Amino acid sequence: MALASRSRPSHRAGLGWGMLGVTAFSFTMPFTRIAVETLSPLFVGAGRAVVAAVLAAAALALARQHPPTRMQWARLAVVAAGVVVGFPVLTSLALTTSTASHGAVVIALLPAATAVATVLRTGERPRASFWAAAALGAVAAIVFAALNGGGFALESADLLLLGAVVAAAIGYAEGGMLARELGAWQTVSWALVLALPVMAALTLSSALVEPPTAPLEGWLAFAYLSVVSMFLGFIAWYRGLAIGPMARVSQVQLIQPVLSIAWAALLLREQVTLLTVLGGLAVIACAGLAVRSRTPAPTALSPR
Repeated sequence: MALASRSRPSHRAGLGWGMLGVTAFSFTMPFTRIAVETLSPLFVGAGRAVVAAVLAAAALALARQHPPTRMQWARLAVVAAGVVVGFPVLTSLALTTSTASHGAVVIALLPAATAVATVLRTGERPRASFWAAAALGAVAAIVFAALNGGGFALESADLLLLGAVVAAAIGYAEGGMLARELGAWQTVSWALVLALPVMAALTLSSALVEPPTAPLEGWLAFAYLSVVSMFLGFIAWYRGLAIGPMARVSQVQLIQPVLSIAWAALLLREQVTLLTVLGGLAVIACAGLAVRSRTPAPTALSPR
């Protein structure tokens, strides 16, 4: 028992993998905004999953992975519906009329939503100090994003973004659990393969209605969304969640709006002010409080 405990990754490793995943995800909003300027939002949302699924199928075949059990397939369907279909398609549709900064306002709710989904799904019971820090962080992230171009006014796209938050939170919680059984990259890969027929049909129908044409920057943005946002980033994120505790690791996503707006400033030429810097530091401080909260967690299997 002692040997097994020593071989289990530390919580610090979970936070490190989670932060790597968040860094990869932080480019998603600005690159989606760039891609949907010239490509159909349905093509962007579905097509990136098709590319990622091809990579995933190749990885599974090369590694000769055994297929999941029937129950695991059912749980993978939940993951696929949330993070392969729901989040990419809903955010792509929303960002045709919403700015990347405004999108970051709503997506700032994702860490809190993931923590709630994790508690409901896994039985983790974070202490009151964790919830206080998570709530403070969510408020700080929303205010930060709003003051930097997002605005507090509700838009029609907000319903799509809220749907994306719910879908992703459920997919993250279930995927984190599965990653403890199947492995992080295997969970991502099987979910992508499972969703491939639906996403391929959506991509084809979109291409027939509106043939995809874009300048080089549009295709580069699409390539990033396909390879990193939909595949490599999820491998790091699910490994971090699997090491856990999931509720605590989920809070590193509080930093995502800060990074997203920073990348938007560089890629979309949005202005960065002193308020941006101070607000970003406040959000990072709240994230630090949340991840440092002592969170009792059930014993987890060592992720592969």
